[in-house]
This record gives sequence, structure tokens and C-alpha cells, in this order.
Amino acid sequence: MFNSLSDRLTATFKNLRGKGRLTEADVDATVREIRRALLDADVAVPVVREFTGRVRERALGAEVSAALNPGQQIVKIVNEELVEILGGETRRIRLAKTGPTIIMLAGLQGAGKTTLAGKLSKHLKSQGHSPMLVACDLQRPNAVTQLQVVGQRAGVPVFAPHPGASSTELEHPAGDPVAVARAGVEEARRTLHDVVIVDTAGRTGVDAEMMEQARQIRRAIVPNEVLFVVDAMIGQDAVNTAMAFDEGVNFTGIVLSKLDGDARGGAALSVSSVTGKPVMFASTGEGLDDFELFHPDRMASRILDLGDVLTLIEQAEKSWDKDEAARMAKKFADQEDFTLDDFLAQMQQIRNMGSMKKMLMMMPGAQNIRQQLEQFDEREIDRVEAIVRSMTPHERVAPKIINGSRRARIARGSGVHVSEVNGLLERFAQAQKMMKKMAAGGGMPGMPGMPGMGGGGPRKGAKAAPKKKARSGNPAKAAQERKDAEARRAAGAKALPTGAAFGQQGGDFDPSQLNLPKGFDKFLGGGK
Repeated sequence: MFNSLSDRLTATFKNLRGKGRLTEADVDATVREIRRALLDADVAVPVVREFTGRVRERALGAEVSAALNPGQQIVKIVNEELVEILGGETRRIRLAKTGPTIIMLAGLQGAGKTTLAGKLSKHLKSQGHSPMLVACDLQRPNAVTQLQVVGQRAGVPVFAPHPGASSTELEHPAGDPVAVARAGVEEARRTLHDVVIVDTAGRTGVDAEMMEQARQIRRAIVPNEVLFVVDAMIGQDAVNTAMAFDEGVNFTGIVLSKLDGDARGGAALSVSSVTGKPVMFASTGEGLDDFELFHPDRMASRILDLGDVLTLIEQAEKSWDKDEAARMAKKFADQEDFTLDDFLAQMQQIRNMGSMKKMLMMMPGAQNIRQQLEQFDEREIDRVEAIVRSMTPHERVAPKIINGSRRARIARGSGVHVSEVNGLLERFAQAQKMMKKMAAGGGMPGMPGMPGMGGGGPRKGAKAAPKKKARSGNPAKAAQERKDAEARRAAGAKALPTGAAFGQQGGDFDPSQLNLPKGFDKFLGGGK
């Protein structure tokens, strides 16, 4: 969504690199480019004017003139101001103290309210709540049926006493959406559901009848939250629509749908600033799991190509199979061979985290390799699985026996070329060597500068590793040395389970030594 804006801002900041002092002309040129980038991204003009005014005022102040690196200080200022116009702080749903928490959805037709109701219900269910959906969109043909299908996929019950309009009906159905909403809340109380999500009707444009109906539903059920669902791809119209809904139903939060689209995304930067209401959630795809809590600071980091490692960590923690991780950790501790079955299991773990493209785009500096990422084939993991499953159990644990004829058979069985089988086996051999090195405490090759992670070869000017100490000729002393060595290996193995994937050893790894985002030490296995 923000690729174009991110490219423009990144290019603007490159011009500031290496400058020890910024003149007023430098600041004005930078602010001018930021203004153009925001306007091209379809951000509302009043928002752009206010944003660039604050950036210019701070850039000409003491915090930049006194900075050791003025260019980086400008990036910091822009980041902080982006966070501000995106809402400032992460805002979660306010739960009712007694009775069910009532959430009402409002927005234009086609904004994605019905699908969003399923995504939100599944999100709340995963947090231990017991949500129920209420079908109050009785105008749009088959809207009730759609909500029932979405509710079934999410594993959430749907209260739908009226079937709503069919595709053949032209007139409004006889059902009363206000009565349905009121009855839905009562049904939730009776069946002990602690969250009620009310899906209301929308129109192709803001009209008095739709707004009056939404107001009546709001008065009837007195919701704890009214969420305005807005299509992030509609541009400047999003601001006018948001202001109309805010005046009509006084919504409490905003949900951005279709944030995975390729439009310019100015709505996301405008709506919260204009209405003063926080963006609470974002829908990032078609699947029910493509839904996330909106963090203004993380979104600002994505826009500035600073990465979003914390969201990546949360996705990994949510989808990672703890039993599989424990099994792999035991293999590390026991220094067992890393097999093709293990390789396949790791690939499947990664696939469970979601789209590889989305995950890689959360890494800092991802915009620089965006073209390569866009060409990445998500089906590569499927091909790897097909190749491995075409092998015999013995071949998976002893890949060295896979000769030319076996490779041809595996290629035929998996529907790929022999060259792809060869490539997989080469990659696996490299992974196996790396795993052996990690299990032995040598760290991960090719990642210099990180504690416990080998640098992939001696650096220029680095001291050579000390030679292994010769064992004593005294039998009693030699036995004691062996015992001490085994004790050291055992201590290192105990530290491996939580961070084995990064090759750190117990006592050697201190995440506080690294300049990493807050919370990343947990991901490396060094946090509590």
C-alpha cells in the first residue's frame, strides 16, 4: 500500500546522508520533497500542510542543529510526526465491565464490513473471548447468508432471525434491523457470549436514510465501540466519508480494510488526523487471519523502510509449533544429524507464519530489494515438500545415497526437473553443515558482529583462534579434563533450546549487547 510513498521518502533522506550540518535551504528542499510525496500518495491537503509545518519547525530547531548526525535526526522527526498523524498510540477495544461488550460496525457498502466481522470475531476468539455475530444488514442481497458463511469459517455463531433481501428482490425487505440488533444483544446475554459484533447495512454513498438507520441501531443497543470500516484504496473520498459518519454515528475507532492493495494509501494517513479518532485495526488480505491490531509506530516504521520486526516476532510466536521447536532443540542438545525430514518440518513452520513476501517486507531495508521480493515464488515451499515426500524414508535420513538414478526418480515423482532436486540437495547440505556447526557451539556462519554467531571466516586483523589444548599424559588428569569438557558441552546444550536456531551458547549471548528493536531479544532466546 505505501510502497510509492516509502520509495519517495527514502530517496529524499538519502540526499541528507553525510552532511555534518543542514542549512535552511537543505531543510526547505527536504520538506518540499516530503510534501510532494504525501500529496502524490493522496494524503488530504490540510493534513499535509500541518504535517510538513511541524517537520520544518522542528528541523530548524535546536534538536537538529545540535545533533551529531542531522540527517538521521530528520528521519527521527518525520517518524515521530507520522506516528502522531496515524493516531499516536495503539488503541485496543474497551471491554464492558458487565454484560457483553457490544461492537457496532458502520461504513459504506463494499468497504468490507461483513468480512471484517468474521476477522474481528476470530481475532477475539483467539484471545479467549466468546463472540457472536448479529446480521443487521437486511438491505443488501444475500448479506445475511454471507455473514453466516463467514461466521462458520471463523467458528463463531451468527444470530440471523431474518433472511434479509434475496438477489431477486428490488424492494427493501420487511425485516427491522433495529429490532434484530436489540434481539441479538439479548440473545448474547442469554447464551453468555461476552462479545457481540453487529454488522449493519451500507450504501454506495452517504445518504440520510442509511445514517438514520445506523443512528437508531446505535441508540437501541448502546454499543461500547462503533468501528468505522473504510476502504484504504478510495483516496480523498475517505476523508469526506469519515467526517459524515463521525457526525452521523460518532464512531469511536477506525478499521482500514484492503491495506494490502496497490493504491496510494493516503486515506490511512488522513482519516485519523482529520477525525481525531484512532485507527484500531487493519485488514491486510482476503483470509480471515489477514487481520492485525494497528500500531501507529510500527506502521510509520514500515513507511520509512525501518522495518517492523516486532510484528514479525508476534506472528512467529503465534504460529510456531512449540512441540516441534522442543524436538529440534533436543536434537541440537544431543548433537543428532539434521535430516531432510527436519528440513521439511522447518519449511512448513515458516509457511505457517503466512506469506513470505509479507514477512520479508517487514525487515529493515526491504524496500531496496522489493523487486526481487515481488518475484519471489510462494510455491517454492510446496515444491520442496513435493521433492522431499518423493524420497524414501531411508533417503531422507541418508541423502548421500541419492545417486543419479534416484534423483531422476525423485524428480519424476515430484513433477520437477532433476536440476531442482540437485539444487535442493545442495541447499540442504549447506544447512546441515551450518546446523552441525551450531550444535557444536561454533555459531552461525556469515553473520559477523553478533555474539555467539560466527563470522564465516577470520576477519582482517583478527587474532587467530587459540589452538586446542593438548590433553595431559597423566591418565587421572586426562580423565578429569574429559569430564570438565563434557560438563562445558552439557552447559552449552542446556542453553540451546530457546535460541538454537541462532547458534548461541549459554553464557556467551547477551541480547543487550545488540542494537536491536525492543523485544527482539525474546525472539533470539535471550529474553525472559
